[in-house]
Amino acid sequence: MTTKIETKLGTLRYNIDKEAHIQVNFQLCKNCKTKSCIAGCPAQCFQLIDSEIHFQYEDCIECGTCKILCNKKAIQWNYPRGTFGVAFQKG
Repeated sequence: MTTKIETKLGTLRYNIDKEAHIQVNFQLCKNCKTKSCIAGCPAQCFQLIDSEIHFQYEDCIECGTCKILCNKKAIQWNYPRGTFGVAFQKG
């Protein structure tokens, strides 16, 4: 059964830039106990693989939750350049 957020995420269109609009300092992530970016990101851009945080910006919905939740200040977040990023559809 698909949840409402998964249904909504499936309607998004992306124009992906080759330059990431989010930079993550993985050295700071190593000392993070909460790893709140993983639980907080609605697009699941953060994952824990072999005890290390991995990040992919391509699915980002530009909500900024990761930056707000990161108590290590390991995330540098900006909006994508120009016409790049997510395009929300009405409906």
